[in-house]
Amino acid sequence: MRTDYAFIGVTLVVACALIGVVPILNYLIAPQTPNKSKRETYECGMETVGDTWVQFRAQYYLFALIFVLFDVGGVLLFPFAVAYNSVNLWGVIVVSLFVLTLLASLGYAIKKGALNWE
Repeated sequence: MRTDYAFIGVTLVVACALIGVVPILNYLIAPQTPNKSKRETYECGMETVGDTWVQFRAQYYLFALIFVLFDVGGVLLFPFAVAYNSVNLWGVIVVSLFVLTLLASLGYAIKKGALNWE
């Protein structure tokens, strides 16, 4: 029992040490050659003219979030599809609830008009 906590403690100490050591090593090892071109904002190789603040419609963000939702859902369903023959009834029920949740969220997004382009 004590060795489990010791492993967690050692891992925590090493992680904290790395968080402190890596930036210091980066500062010491990285070449320090500042110049004007390194301090400019990189925008596809072209210098921006005028105001660089561009407002996007919230619909783009909603569309991206819905994409991520179903992309992650597909990734989570892949192991179930691979091991379908060896899954017991409880696994089928859990995956069915997951798919129903995804379908309900898709229905909600359609109802709210999040997928309509104007």
